[in-house]
Amino acid sequence: MRITVSHDVFRLAQVFTISRGSRTEAKVLTVQVTDGTHTGWGECVPYARYDETLESVTAEIENLPEHVTRAALYDMLPAGAARNAVDCALWDLEAKRAGNRAWELAGLPAPGPEITAYTLSLDTPENMQAQAAEHAHRPLLKIKLGTPDDMPRLEAVRAGAPDAKIIIDANEGWSAEVYADLAPHLVRLGVALVEQPLPAGEDEALIGMERPVPVCADESCHDRASLPKLKGKYDVINIKLDKAGGLTEALALRSEGLAQGYDIMIGCMVGSSLAMAPAVLLAQGAMVTDLDGPLLLAEDRDTPLLFDEKGVHPSDVGLWG
Repeated sequence: MRITVSHDVFRLAQVFTISRGSRTEAKVLTVQVTDGTHTGWGECVPYARYDETLESVTAEIENLPEHVTRAALYDMLPAGAARNAVDCALWDLEAKRAGNRAWELAGLPAPGPEITAYTLSLDTPENMQAQAAEHAHRPLLKIKLGTPDDMPRLEAVRAGAPDAKIIIDANEGWSAEVYADLAPHLVRLGVALVEQPLPAGEDEALIGMERPVPVCADESCHDRASLPKLKGKYDVINIKLDKAGGLTEALALRSEGLAQGYDIMIGCMVGSSLAMAPAVLLAQGAMVTDLDGPLLLAEDRDTPLLFDEKGVHPSDVGLWG
């Protein structure tokens, strides 16, 4: 069995900005695992927030032994982008070898479409209102905030999309005091969820704090080992394949999170349809699905996921699984 990794770049449909910076393209790693007859595919997005680079993740993957299994992979690599791409490629390979779909191998019911959030890029209030108006037909909008001037932006988005459900991602950009001040306004404006309001290392302040809007752990939640530190702080956990280190761990994290009383959000980095395809299996019945990466791209894989009024659909066998 041979593992290969390549760098791919997908142009974004427009400049995408969050509180940490802007980008015009998605840089991803594509992994192929080949046994000589079948080839499995996976994708990951190395993330600087977690000290990952294209080069460091490539090295992790290239240092793996040729005949690695999903079970062995868990002990060879930490949770993160490298393990994710290889794990998902192995799932795809196993499905092709068995002649079954990946969800059948996982013991899951056949998946259906799930409504996904559409993310609005951070911009001036005027431009964000225009973005919101353009996408007001979408049932769920996500706003990237985390700056000192968030209220005018939120008010502008609500004005542009008065009927859409809104969730907020603060990207660790608020203090406890800012969040407490904003919370009543979030309720007034009908915000349904707040993602990671405080820095991951400073979220102890959430314990005992009134949370009139559900608070979701993103940077504070990676895999099952993260769960003990979330108690009393969060209502929802955001599961991302690149954080969890693959579909295998993400499925286990979802089960354990539900057992501990958390609602589930399924999120993504900005990547192609190949990166989203395994996450669609996770998203079934989730409180929030946020798998809009391909919608932000100007180009995608040859067999992209289908997005329509029903949401994001499960992948075709030509893509993954």
